[in-house]
Amino acid sequence: MSIAPIVCKVMVNAPPNRAFEIFTGQMAKWWPSGRTVGDKPHVAIVIEPTSGGRWFETDADGTETNWGKVLKWEPPSRVVLGWQLNGNFEYDASLITELELTFTPAEGDKTLVVLEHRDLERFGADAEKIAGRLGGGWPTFLSLFAAVVENP
Repeated sequence: MSIAPIVCKVMVNAPPNRAFEIFTGQMAKWWPSGRTVGDKPHVAIVIEPTSGGRWFETDADGTETNWGKVLKWEPPSRVVLGWQLNGNFEYDASLITELELTFTPAEGDKTLVVLEHRDLERFGADAEKIAGRLGGGWPTFLSLFAAVVENP
């Protein structure tokens, strides 16, 4: 069974390097509190800036909760993250779907940001249901990111 990737796009009023930095370096600023996988609200969401780096959140007590890893780090044009959250949004080291973001210069100082979440069939029997949930969520999260780019 193959499931089509989720693809979302947003145009932001910033050059690629700034859009890339806000997405990867300021994720906690635009990701809504209480919508992460840790037991407590996050204070930071970290994407270590290197291929092979970790992707995780920390709460106020310093507890870290893994989300996945950095598969490709190509600032300011592209980052590929290994999403290692299962259908219950719990970390699963044996599962990996890919989340690719590209940051393409557009007219003026604008950037076209494209998010693609692929390999969704790896969720197994519940893949279509999980893909539906992710497909409903990613446009909202990308809009929240765009709002922070527009109003830092």
